[in-house]
Amino acid sequence: MLAGINGWNARAIWVRRFTRRGWLLFGVLTLTLPGFAADTAAPAQREARVKDIASIEGIRDNQLVGYGIVVGLQGTGDSQQTTFPTQTLAATLLRMGVSVPAASIRVQNLAAVFVAATLPPFARPGTKLDVTVSSAGDARSLEGGLLLMTPLYGADGKIYAQAQGPLVVGGYSVSVNGNTKQYNHPNTARVPFGAMVEQGVPLELEGRSKFSLLLNDADFRTAEAVSQAINHELGRPAAHALDSRDIELSVVHGEDIPEFLSQVESVEVPVFPRAKVVVNERTGTVVIGGTVVLQPVSILHGGLAINVVSQFEVSQPNAFSATGSTQVVQQTQVSARDKPVSRIELKQGATVDDLVRSLQTIGASARDVISILQAMKSAGALEAEIEVL
Repeated sequence: MLAGINGWNARAIWVRRFTRRGWLLFGVLTLTLPGFAADTAAPAQREARVKDIASIEGIRDNQLVGYGIVVGLQGTGDSQQTTFPTQTLAATLLRMGVSVPAASIRVQNLAAVFVAATLPPFARPGTKLDVTVSSAGDARSLEGGLLLMTPLYGADGKIYAQAQGPLVVGGYSVSVNGNTKQYNHPNTARVPFGAMVEQGVPLELEGRSKFSLLLNDADFRTAEAVSQAINHELGRPAAHALDSRDIELSVVHGEDIPEFLSQVESVEVPVFPRAKVVVNERTGTVVIGGTVVLQPVSILHGGLAINVVSQFEVSQPNAFSATGSTQVVQQTQVSARDKPVSRIELKQGATVDDLVRSLQTIGASARDVISILQAMKSAGALEAEIEVL
């Protein structure tokens, strides 16, 4: 090994070769940058925790929903054309011993709302939840309102929580003499810790010998890698992939189940995400994953713009004319403009960054990009799944 040359590692390799004049001894000097191996290393493997890519079957959230009324509004509640808020108020007053016909109620300080919450797993009575309140009628704003006690139901029709409390609105709406100024969405609000759990969803872990680990994205390679990583971490065949999503976990008799599940969820495993392109044509958003592979392709993209403009003109008869009448005449102008064709050429080994830069060079809009990606997919030049939101 020779001395370093300006940070380079130098190595001499002496080789003997027989020629007509005898043996020839010559050396080959190889230089290697520090920090770089002589051979090209494989790209780093992406890893993730099991808890980030999978979930235990049965250990899940449950959605709750309820219907109630919000009171205390400053004249921004539901109008008289919305009849069900007054019917709800009449029924509420009747339960409190006050009998008032719903037709005689004239208030604008209340609003009918739907209340939504999420019941986490292993929730116990007394656990507090955040709730989201949304107007069900034509109320202008829920600012300053108070949600009266509202039962929250699960999918089975049972009551799992009760919600009540003052609303927190992230916007406002002000209307004076027909002039309106609005900020964000004042018809939706939140009540932090506004619901209290009355009963939880029963889920017993003790005594179970098997669990199912469900991958968020079905993939046979990922399922097999997860099962092998869990078995290697635990030192026994505890995981077995049943299909591309379901991995069966076996528990040893007498083993502490929470500790076992914590070990499983903390295992880091290699992840093999699908190549995917996500487009939202409503907003013009395009998201291209880094695993997308492009094939050599030549793209020609142009555009045809057609404008139709209508103008209304008033045609009047001549002065002192006794037969003519004033008429409104529509004048229509049609113009068409064909944009010149722009060309993009992607060679072998092109990356997503090359595609994005090329599209920016020709001035393609977000919707142009969506059309180009769909055409590339049809032509077989885009090896990825296109998901349209």
